[in-house]
Order: sequence, then structure tokens, then C-alpha cells
Amino acid sequence: MVDISAKPAVPRMARASGFICLRLKTLKKIKACEIPKGDVLSVAQTAAILAVKRTPELVPLTHLIPITSTDVRFKMEQHGIRVTVDVRSTGRTGVEMEALVGVTSALLTIWDMVKGLEKDNAGQYPTTSIEEIRVLRKVKG
Repeated sequence: MVDISAKPAVPRMARASGFICLRLKTLKKIKACEIPKGDVLSVAQTAAILAVKRTPELVPLTHLIPITSTDVRFKMEQHGIRVTVDVRSTGRTGVEMEALVGVTSALLTIWDMVKGLEKDNAGQYPTTSIEEIRVLRKVKG
């Protein structure tokens, strides 16, 4: 783990996003709140926030830092759902890993909640994929 003790605590923000490709019928059922496991976007939002808070438990060399806010947004698109997570902190190291972990957790939660609709007859996922996970913005100070 890198020693950050000499660094000053300053406001920091990171924004990350990712995309999950889903079938049109699955997207329609999410919009209509007809998924058997429940409200997909609410559960995915909660998963993202929890993941942000637990990043040091999941990514071994990240520091435990004070998270001052997390914002999770979803955008329904023609072929899937885009997830964007903003994380803010006043600390000695950046929050981009927390934002990435939040996005990834939200995407995986969506997949888990709709997997019954996404499987083909052989139990495979020929059209479902998670893509474009990246940091969009990082601000220090």
C-alpha cells in the first residue's frame, strides 16, 4: 500500500460509467417493474452505494477513505442501461476506484436480477454483456 500520510486532505471527485447490453423485452420489463426479483434500478443503486463503501475490502491495496457522497444514475438506452456513479471525498487519495467498483457492482446486480430473461434455451447469454467501464472524470482540489 502506498504511504499517503504526507499528502494533504483535499476535496476529490471521480465519475465512472459502464453499460450493460440487454434484450429489448428485458428493458421493457424493467421499465414496467415486472422483474420477478423486484425493482432492478433501486436494488442496483443500493448495490453501487454499498460497493463504494466497501472498495477497500474488494480491491486490496486501496485505502479506506471517508466518502462524503455517492450519486448513482441510470439511463435506459436502445440496447441496454448505462450506469454512472459519482463519488466525492475529502481525503488524501483519489476516489476513482470507488466509482469503478460502484459501477461494476450496479451492472452485475442488474445482470443478476434479469438473468432469467436474458438466457437462451441452452442457458447461455448470447446478447448480454457488460461494456465500456471507465473513468469519465477525476477532480482533485
